[in-house]
Amino acid sequence: MGKNILICDDAAFMRMMIKDILTKNGYTVAGEAENGAKAVERYLELKPDLVMMDITMPEMDGIQALKKIKQSDPSANVIMCSAMGQQAMVIEAIQSGAKDFIVKPFDKDRVLEAVKKAVG
Repeated sequence: MGKNILICDDAAFMRMMIKDILTKNGYTVAGEAENGAKAVERYLELKPDLVMMDITMPEMDGIQALKKIKQSDPSANVIMCSAMGQQAMVIEAIQSGAKDFIVKPFDKDRVLEAVKKAVG
């Protein structure tokens, strides 16, 4: 296992929750980012196997960051996370190349299922 994952969320608490779920299940958290701009920067620097990306963030939202990451690396694996299960955002995220979409509050099994599906 040991896939490297980048966690992007403006809430430190959410990053901690995801990190906890992933590390307890054998995944490695390669890095964290608190906004979309940092997420793109960290992605290029770390080249993780997967990015867990919040949609609503300051500076650059998750969908913009997703598009930028996919531009630089079309094979990037990104799972979007959001508290708002807004249909339009989910559709835009998937059309922009997201592998999956998880709604907050996180269900541990749903997070692991999405990660497994995206990177094995």
